Amino acid sequence: MREDIIAMTKRELERGQVVGRCMRKELRQAEAGELLGLSERHIRRLVKRVRASGVRGLKHGNRGRESPRKMSLEMESRIGSIIGERYADFTPLHAAEKLWERHRIRVSREKVRQVMMARGLWKRRWRRKADHVWRERKPHAGEMVQMDGSHHAWLEKRGPRLVLMGYVDDATGRFYGRFYDHEGVWPAMDSLRRYIGLYGLPQAIYLDKHSTYKTTRKPDTEELLKDEQARTQFERALDELGIKVIHAHSPQAKGRIERAFGTLQGRLVKEMRLARVSSLEEANRFLERYLGTYNRRFMRAPRQPQDLHRPVARSLKLDDIFCLQGIRTVNNGYLVKWTSRTFLLTHPSWTLRRQKVVVREWFDGRISIRFKGKDLEIKEVDAFRPKPPARVVSPKFRRRPPKYIPPVTHPWKRGPVVLGLLENRT
Repeated sequence: MREDIIAMTKRELERGQVVGRCMRKELRQAEAGELLGLSERHIRRLVKRVRASGVRGLKHGNRGRESPRKMSLEMESRIGSIIGERYADFTPLHAAEKLWERHRIRVSREKVRQVMMARGLWKRRWRRKADHVWRERKPHAGEMVQMDGSHHAWLEKRGPRLVLMGYVDDATGRFYGRFYDHEGVWPAMDSLRRYIGLYGLPQAIYLDKHSTYKTTRKPDTEELLKDEQARTQFERALDELGIKVIHAHSPQAKGRIERAFGTLQGRLVKEMRLARVSSLEEANRFLERYLGTYNRRFMRAPRQPQDLHRPVARSLKLDDIFCLQGIRTVNNGYLVKWTSRTFLLTHPSWTLRRQKVVVREWFDGRISIRFKGKDLEIKEVDAFRPKPPARVVSPKFRRRPPKYIPPVTHPWKRGPVVLGLLENRT
């Protein structure tokens, strides 16, 4: 910068005008202090600077100087090399945390961002404004839990593609999750049972309209008689547990778990890469250890201290709830059909014919048929009956003779036209 040019802020220029009036005896120093919001003692200090150095005395003394706390070029080069070799695709905040955790280099997120931008490892990201209505968090923990499944290459190319079934408490942001190979009724029930074992029963669960959580079929006869809507197996289990089901109409409605998945896709994937996790079992073991670190970093205190998670009542048998259930009718042969399987009642009774029974199927393949609260003894039989033998047809009936069509010259068909034709031929 040229020496004859003085860089000053707008605030310093205003001070210069007021201090000049004080020096010309147009204002008293006490009045100048009231105008600028400064003490009278500081006004005297500014007047003394202007008399000694001119207008330059109003400029901040550190302007144009390097900070004594500025990082050295050697340290910047070292940080850039470490990030480029190990954390090239990390976010600046995540990279800063890893620098302290693994290399004992304490540096701010902003400095890491500047180093990464200088090396082309990070680009400025513009965020579009949200166009949905913001919803305030619930005041109590356990009042509502958001649930969803995240399909992502969690193991990158080291292992199979997994689904993370996640639960986020709406009041605190506490996250719980577990990896599965697909998103369906078994992963949903298994993960919910594990969540209940840790924290208890929440008041409500907020989820989307995946086919596992909401069905499009029409109510069957039993549901129509009870004046109920068609439900999925997962909705039926939540109803038996006393948990309210809330379906979201858009991904933005359950934004807390969507943002949690975004954070985990940016952090957990890289953490498992550093730990060399390559299978479903290893991923779940690593996730159990990592969730404590994640929740300490991102959890927040609820507005109300009371936790609304409910303990599981002794009357609730979770094994009878977390399974597939359906109502079937015992036919006259004491057979019960369930999906593609057929079961025979080994101790039949005439009172069971045409009766409604409850069929339960667990995810390990076990089947139970219950009537009026008692389990019946059953045996699986082949559902396909042998085909009847082919009907033997007598040889004389196998081929019918062709239908006889008499010619036009047949006596039965002779008429005046045919007779005329025959006379002309003779």
